[in-house]
Amino acid sequence: MGQDDNAEHARLGEKQGRGPKMEKVMKTDVAEITEGIWRFSTYIPDIAPPLGFTFNQFLVDADEPFLFHCGPRAMFPLVSAAFAGVMPLDRLRWISFGHVESDECGAMNLWLAAAPNAQVVHGQTACMVSLNDLADRPPRPLAHGETLDLGRRRIRWLDTPHVPHGWEAGVVYEETTKTLFCGDLFTHLGNGPALTRGSILEPAIGAEEAFQASALTPSTAPTIRMLAALSPARLAVMHGSSFEGDCAGELLGLADYYEKAHAAKGA
Repeated sequence: MGQDDNAEHARLGEKQGRGPKMEKVMKTDVAEITEGIWRFSTYIPDIAPPLGFTFNQFLVDADEPFLFHCGPRAMFPLVSAAFAGVMPLDRLRWISFGHVESDECGAMNLWLAAAPNAQVVHGQTACMVSLNDLADRPPRPLAHGETLDLGRRRIRWLDTPHVPHGWEAGVVYEETTKTLFCGDLFTHLGNGPALTRGSILEPAIGAEEAFQASALTPSTAPTIRMLAALSPARLAVMHGSSFEGDCAGELLGLADYYEKAHAAKGA
């Protein structure tokens, strides 16, 4: 799909009144951040200008392919066309996301329609309170720490209630490549590289102080430290560049920041 086609899909999405305004969106960029894990990134310059904001989805290529984040409905033509450049949509088997929010799951039922064998998989809380009703096909609930064998890859679901927000929040850890799909954690502005080895901690703190999007509770820092104990090799970030390097150090630094912020809030 060329840039003109992508731009037309964006204009159609905007006319439907769904999701963020996309008049300046030209394409969804595709990058393989490690073997068999693909990042689809759509940059919206009108959100938080002048730096702008990215919306990222991730595909785990396996015998049973797995998509993390669906994106808003308005972005589905762009993202699905990019996805189709990597594999046919009807090969998709599993769909998941961090929590129930439009940029995470707005296009969920469009993906289910395009991939007849796909099923939403999420934590038990999300299935109970939202997804049993919202998803066009019944979702598969996973308990905290439960694994799903994709064939050549294996993912582990981890409940992270209220981290960064949402009762039903969770993340996914791909055990073979040691990739943590950390959702809204480490959200930062700009249209940086698909994968960086430069620290994303300070940009994430800057975005948090601008948006104040995270829930600050006594469990925020301990939950993030639980993720650091996995010692992941890379962080697949929903908004911003993914990170490869000392992921445990980045997570511990983020936990320290939230711990101090929570203490200051209670002072």
